[in-house]
Amino acid sequence: MKTTLFFFFISLLSLALEAQNKTDASLFLRIDSLYVDKIQDASGDLYKKIGHHGPAIENEWMALRLYFNNKACAIDVYNKQQPGLELKEAKWYPSEQEQRNGYGADYYKAGSSVGLGGIRLWDGEKIIPLAPVSMRTVKVRKEKCYSQMEMLSEDIPYKGNKVDILVRVTSYTGIREMKVEAFALCNGPIQFVTGINYHKGQKIKQSDHYIISWGYHPEDVAAEKIKVGAAIHIDPSTYPEKIDDGTQFIFISKPTKYLSHWVTSTIEKDKTMGHLKAFEAM
Repeated sequence: MKTTLFFFFISLLSLALEAQNKTDASLFLRIDSLYVDKIQDASGDLYKKIGHHGPAIENEWMALRLYFNNKACAIDVYNKQQPGLELKEAKWYPSEQEQRNGYGADYYKAGSSVGLGGIRLWDGEKIIPLAPVSMRTVKVRKEKCYSQMEMLSEDIPYKGNKVDILVRVTSYTGIREMKVEAFALCNGPIQFVTGINYHKGQKIKQSDHYIISWGYHPEDVAAEKIKVGAAIHIDPSTYPEKIDDGTQFIFISKPTKYLSHWVTSTIEKDKTMGHLKAFEAM
């Protein structure tokens, strides 16, 4: 009897956690809108064939995506006007009317930068993209209280060798920030690059462990211009060097095989975090 009650309790707890999960993952082919949990391609570039150009995950307040092309592992942001899950309906590009009715939009413009916490490599002199590759594989998953996307880029030329890089982004229920991790699947350590981009006219706030950008992004696909806040939170001991190239702040890591950092974003329509002071305080 006790065993039966125990498993009944566990089942109820599992259902409760699933019901409270305020995250989701999205990966689908544009040709038939078929949702899948894995896509791979030897060219490394399916930008035009995958919905929202790569895998995406969301929490209540924002969604992030990884580009499936030679900008691989640049991270772009979809901001929401109100808390909730909407990737499956909006598919990253809601119509103007849907945006007027409360859907979020792609207010953030990553361009050719690392975006918000994206991953690239450093060869000692310059930034190396995660390309070309012999194979690029993306996966998404939704568990009881989190959702995750991964991108594995294989055989990237790096300092005369070939390296495999795995990037994982995780959204957790009830946490506004998302975690970005990078793994070097090779014999020796490498130097990673991450950072945050910014645009002319934006306010920048920074300390030894975070950088915030706040302001308008260039008009793109959103129905209106809205101020966007974005932040990256790092462990400064991991990154001995920081560079401002005029479009983005770049952090260069120590030689390592693993690193992690946290990113978050908001817009001025957010009733809780729609002000720079509130966002910085968080």
